[in-house]
Amino acid sequence: MIRNVTERVRQLVMEYVVVDFEWNQSPYGKNASNKRLPFEIIEIGAVKLDEEGREIDRFSEVIKPKVYRKMHHVTKNLTGITEKDLNRGTVFPKVLVDFMLWCGEDYMFCTWGNLDLLELQRNMKFHHLEDLLVGPIKYYNVQKLFCRFYNHESSAVSLEYAVDFLKLRHKGEFHRAINDAEYTAEIFAAMDKKEVAKWYTVDYYQNPKSRKQEIKLVYEDYSKYISKEFESKEAAMSDREVRTTRCYRCGKPALKRIRWFSGKNRAYYCLAECAEHGYIRGKIRLKKTDEDRFFVVKTLRQIDAAGATGIADMKEELRQKRQEKRHREGTHEG
Repeated sequence: MIRNVTERVRQLVMEYVVVDFEWNQSPYGKNASNKRLPFEIIEIGAVKLDEEGREIDRFSEVIKPKVYRKMHHVTKNLTGITEKDLNRGTVFPKVLVDFMLWCGEDYMFCTWGNLDLLELQRNMKFHHLEDLLVGPIKYYNVQKLFCRFYNHESSAVSLEYAVDFLKLRHKGEFHRAINDAEYTAEIFAAMDKKEVAKWYTVDYYQNPKSRKQEIKLVYEDYSKYISKEFESKEAAMSDREVRTTRCYRCGKPALKRIRWFSGKNRAYYCLAECAEHGYIRGKIRLKKTDEDRFFVVKTLRQIDAAGATGIADMKEELRQKRQEKRHREGTHEG
């Protein structure tokens, strides 16, 4: 279990499992979807690299579905996988056990984006196999690393874009698991592993349940805190540890200039100031678990004076909108 993580990832004792999943969903719309499994994994593709980034093995399996036996037209068009292919596949529990054994013991997952491990764990939970992969899971988001190392402002570029940007040879169709895993592995293998180790990510689908399990991550230019569970949003936002704004660079308390307020994109914001390192923007997102409990993901990031002004402007803009709304409602009642 990851606890109070501030250390750098070990450099020389692990292998990398670069993995990609293809999944299907209800072909009859969201209302016909299984709430416990909105996306069912139908293909696993993975490339295993040694600590130097050299390929040492591959894993590829098509999975026979249990929930969505008919292909959604979008999934079918993207992947080229048919119902006939799925019927020849192997059931998820068997493939999952084989895959976890293939992964071994000392490895780090690498994915393109942040959805693959989320859906893997959701599928495992549906099949009562969650004990085979204990989380929260530390991994490398190669999409995010690509954007950081190649100075892309967006953090959501497509794998195909990255392949073309790096002028890599097209070896197979995109949106097949083993092909996408191979492309991702090729991009990751070329990265400086010492730099990569500074920017690991944590998937918190299996979120902390207690204060002892809370996660604190410190990077070069921001920090992230994942809290324990709370019964309600109100309980989460009134928690002292959630609301604190300690400077991640020096560890000293940062004075609140603007207290936490409900801002844009369903997030909470605040502005604090460290006497030594200047302005710090706080951002909180409340996450809901499958069991209808709540936990917090808090990010603290150093900003300049213009950024501080932006926080103040956001709060004032939202205050004015709320005031205008109350005025309109009062007018209608009159």
